[in-house]
Amino acid sequence: MKFLIFVGALFLYAVACLAQAVPSTGAAGGEDRYRIGFQDTLDIQVFRHPDLNRRSQVNPDGTINLFRIDQPIVAVCKTELELAKEIAKAYEKDYLRNPEVNVVAVERKSQAVTVIGAVKKPGSYYIDKRIQLLTLLGYAEGPDLEHVGTRLVVFRPGSASNCKAAGPSVDANDKTELFAFKLREVEEGKSTFWMAPGDVVSVQVSDKVYVYGNVNKQGVVDMKEPLTLTQALTAAGGMKSATEMDNIRVVRQKPGTTEHTEFVYNFKEIAKGTATDPFLEPNDIVAVSRDKTQSILNSIGTAMTQGLPSIFYRVPVP
Repeated sequence: MKFLIFVGALFLYAVACLAQAVPSTGAAGGEDRYRIGFQDTLDIQVFRHPDLNRRSQVNPDGTINLFRIDQPIVAVCKTELELAKEIAKAYEKDYLRNPEVNVVAVERKSQAVTVIGAVKKPGSYYIDKRIQLLTLLGYAEGPDLEHVGTRLVVFRPGSASNCKAAGPSVDANDKTELFAFKLREVEEGKSTFWMAPGDVVSVQVSDKVYVYGNVNKQGVVDMKEPLTLTQALTAAGGMKSATEMDNIRVVRQKPGTTEHTEFVYNFKEIAKGTATDPFLEPNDIVAVSRDKTQSILNSIGTAMTQGLPSIFYRVPVP
């Protein structure tokens, strides 16, 4: 009996260790279940009715057409189980009694991650399993060594799914995240990071800082050599009139995390020479504004993805 108790305890311990070893796939609940998207191919089976079985690609409008059902059914942004229940409901309405339906996404092409910047093969890559950042760089055939800087940034929109509900109010609640990495540490495996659908990886051509707020030309400033706060503000066209120069923030993120440290500088004292003009680090954000840090990150993330194909798609209205 003691031996059986020992074996049972050992088994439970092994299960617990395995659970800790497997990385999390995303948010709790149904958020980490695959949701059907455009370009996916579905295998639809209606039990005891083989004439209704079919393999169907999701239409450009996000719907599928089924035999003996007059209206197309919205498939995109549903889980396989949700779509199966909706198909069963449609058949039960006018055609079958207690139908049993199974849906499998046999070709998943809707979970896209995008690589831009100084890589040999930039573009969007469709993934049907969780991959790490280094693997994604491999898909893009690695950095373009003639033009690459020392850093990369991962921009993550505020959702773990490519799907968004219809309506403009959703965007306001999204929480953009930026993750900064040293390129060499990623290539050497010292920094690991799991990708999520919708992620945009920017392998920077040169090291950069971002200047945000009450300046004449807010945006990106290249760091071709060591750069001070004064030089960054000058490159951004200087500060506008009525700027509160005693509260200039520099937001610096901890590599590979969403954690950040904020440094506050009195630029009046720097201009007078009574305070040291600080040197900036790659990916620093100079905030000439009292906006909250999250609002600044959202604005920078939006700027990063301008001109890219739509990362997210809206749930079609049936």
